[in-house]
Amino acid sequence: MPRRIVVKGSSGAGKSTIASELAGRLGVTYIELDALHHGPNWSEPTSAEFQTIVRLALDAAPDGWVVDGDYDSKLGDLVTAEADTIVWLDLPLSVKWPRVWRRTMHRIRNRVELWSGNRETWRDTFASRHSILFWVLVFHVRQKRHWPKRFDGDVRLVRLRSEDDIRRWLETATEE
Repeated sequence: MPRRIVVKGSSGAGKSTIASELAGRLGVTYIELDALHHGPNWSEPTSAEFQTIVRLALDAAPDGWVVDGDYDSKLGDLVTAEADTIVWLDLPLSVKWPRVWRRTMHRIRNRVELWSGNRETWRDTFASRHSILFWVLVFHVRQKRHWPKRFDGDVRLVRLRSEDDIRRWLETATEE
């Protein structure tokens, strides 16, 4: 049974939902990279600082972990190299985009606090280079272009392309 799992995919793919559920079913630590990355006022650690933070989180979970996130540009292979399973939530953009739209509108309207007191805003969503709506498109294309080559032949990869695939895999991955 897998004990060190990284759940990857763009925003709206369901990483947090799946990873937290999976960690609960397996009885291992859930590590949300967004929570470790986003400081007050959306400040970000350097790559070296972030690697140290994530290394400490992994080391603090010797019985296993499920990591949710895709900070490869800062972490390199730190997480994937130690994972015994890499789950790619490769859902269609037609599924992810509406999810992100609904989630973002809910967070803005209700002033939902995210990590370190941060909140999404109208300005950041529609008039910023950090727009989550823009990021979904960019990351979706980037994944489709690079990840098939990157993970080609990696027996640890589980590529899930639908809600049904996810449900079936969750059931089999957590059967005792």
